[in-house]
Amino acid sequence: MKWPGHPRTWPLAVKAPLLVAGLMAAVGSLISYTVLTRLAEEQQVQTRQLAAAHLGSLAVAVEPHLARQDVWETFDVLDHARRAATMASARQLVVVQPDVSVVAASDPMAYPVGMPLPEGLRARLGRSDGLAIDSTHELAWVHWPIGSGTVPLGHILAELDLRPLVKLRHEVLMTLIAVNAGLTLMLALLGYALVRRLLRPLAVLDDHVERMRAGVVEPIPGRYVAEQTGEIGRLYRRFNAMATAVAEREALAARLADEEKLALLGRLASGMAHEVNNPLGGMLTAVDTLQRHGGDEAVRLRSAALIERGLRGIGNVVRAALVAYKEPLEAIEMAPDDLDDLRFLVAHEAQRRRIGLLWENRLDKPLPVNGAAVRQMVLNLLLNACRASPPGSPVTMTAEVRGRVLRIVIRDEGAGMPSEMVALLGCRGSTSLPQNGRGLGLWTVARLLDRVGGEVDVAIGPAAGGPAAGTMVTLSIPLQETRRSHEAA
Repeated sequence: MKWPGHPRTWPLAVKAPLLVAGLMAAVGSLISYTVLTRLAEEQQVQTRQLAAAHLGSLAVAVEPHLARQDVWETFDVLDHARRAATMASARQLVVVQPDVSVVAASDPMAYPVGMPLPEGLRARLGRSDGLAIDSTHELAWVHWPIGSGTVPLGHILAELDLRPLVKLRHEVLMTLIAVNAGLTLMLALLGYALVRRLLRPLAVLDDHVERMRAGVVEPIPGRYVAEQTGEIGRLYRRFNAMATAVAEREALAARLADEEKLALLGRLASGMAHEVNNPLGGMLTAVDTLQRHGGDEAVRLRSAALIERGLRGIGNVVRAALVAYKEPLEAIEMAPDDLDDLRFLVAHEAQRRRIGLLWENRLDKPLPVNGAAVRQMVLNLLLNACRASPPGSPVTMTAEVRGRVLRIVIRDEGAGMPSEMVALLGCRGSTSLPQNGRGLGLWTVARLLDRVGGEVDVAIGPAAGGPAAGTMVTLSIPLQETRRSHEAA
C-alpha cells in the first residue's frame, strides 16, 4: 500500500499503531536511561566500597614498613596484593609519602622510587571522596591514607581497570534495546490488528457512504447491523434511516419530474389541438368543395394541395410530440430535425402570447448526445422564455457545435430571471425540491443537465447581449464517444 506523504492523510489503522510504537519507544528510552544511570551509580558505590576494604587492609600491612622506610618490604606487600585474586582489577599500586614522593610501586619502571608523582595523580590525591574516574581511558584511581594518627605516614594509590564494568553496562544496554524493540514491535503489530478489527465496522459504513456518493443508495445489510451494538449499532441504524429517506427523496424527485413532464404535455395539448384543428377546418372545407365541384380539375388540384398541406402540418405536430415524449432508456444521438421539431410544440404558446420565434439551428448531422434529455431541457427553457417575454418581443434559439461541445443558447427580452431561479438552474440537481412548485421545470433541467454532464451559464440584462433586461441561458453539453457497436451498425 502506498500512503500519501503527509502523516495527516494516513489511515487511522496505521497512525494508531505508529503512535503506540512511538510512545513505547519513548517510555523504553526513559526506562533504559534510568536503569543505566542507576547501574552506574551502584557500580561506583561498589567500587568505592571494594577499594576502601582492600586498601584499608593493605594500608595496615604497609604501615610498619613505611615507618621504617623499608622499600623492599613495601614493594613485596604491593606485589603480592596486585597478584591476589581479591583485587584482580587493580593494575597499579603506589605508596607515596606526605610530600608525594614514591616509596614503592608495583611497577617501578612507571613510578621510580624517590621520584615525585606525576601532576595528574597529584590532583587525584586531593579528592575528598577518594575516587577519580577517567571515562576516556576506562580507568579509576582510588587512594587511602596510611597511619592512624592525625598526620598520615603517606598514601596508597590504586589504578583500577573499569573495562569489565563498562562491558557490563554495554551488555545491559544491548539487552534493554533488544527487549524494548521487541516489545515495541509486538505492541505495534498487536495495536495494528486491534485497530483494524475496531475499524472494520467503519469500513462497512465508509463503503456504503462512497456508494451513496456515486449515486447508489443502499442500506447496510441487516446481518451487519445485528452484529453491532452501542455507538456503531446506532450509527448503522441512523445511516439506514438516512439511506431510506434519500431513496424516497430520489423516488419522489423522479415521480415529480414525470409529473412535470405530464403537466407540460397537458399545457401543450391545447396548443397541439389548436395546431391540428386549424388545418382540419381547411381540410373539411376542401372536402366540401370537392363534393360540390369535383368535376372541375382546377378545383380538385387546389383542394388536394390544401388537404396535403393540412395533413403535413398535422403530421409535423404529431411527430414532434412523439419525439419529445417517447423517451428511450438511452438515446445515443440527436439529429438536427429532432431539435427543429420543438418549434412546432412551442409555436402555439408563442402565437398566443404574440411572441416571435427566431430559430437558428446550425447542426448539419446527428450528434452523439442524449437526444431525449436535450430536447426536454430545451423545451422547458423555451416555454419559460415565452412566459417571461412581453408581447411583441422575440425569443431566440441558437444551436451549434464548438469543438466537442454542443452549445445551445436561448435568449428572451423579459424582466430577467430571478436570482433564486438562477441558483436553482445551476444546482446541477444536487439541491432539494423547490417549494410551492415554483421552478420545478428549471430543477428538472438541472437534473437532466447533471445526467448528461453538461454546464449552464445564465446572463441577465446587458450581459445577455440584449436590452437593459432579458435573460440568456447557455447550455454546454459534451459530445459522447461514439459507440463501436453503433458505428458498426
